Amino acid sequence: MAIPETPPGECPQCWQHAYDSRNAHRHLGPREDCPECVDHMRNGCPYLVPKKSSFWW
Repeated sequence: MAIPETPPGECPQCWQHAYDSRNAHRHLGPREDCPECVDHMRNGCPYLVPKKSSFWW
């Protein structure tokens, strides 16, 4: 299954880990938290895919 492209306003890492968790988390043991995911939950995402600017008339 191909990973869908990260939509605007979303974090690429979080998106990849959500849709490809088998590969992204394969190095973890049972019931072990992903350090990168925990960091994003605590500190927020450092980068979000930019949204297109919208104009209100």
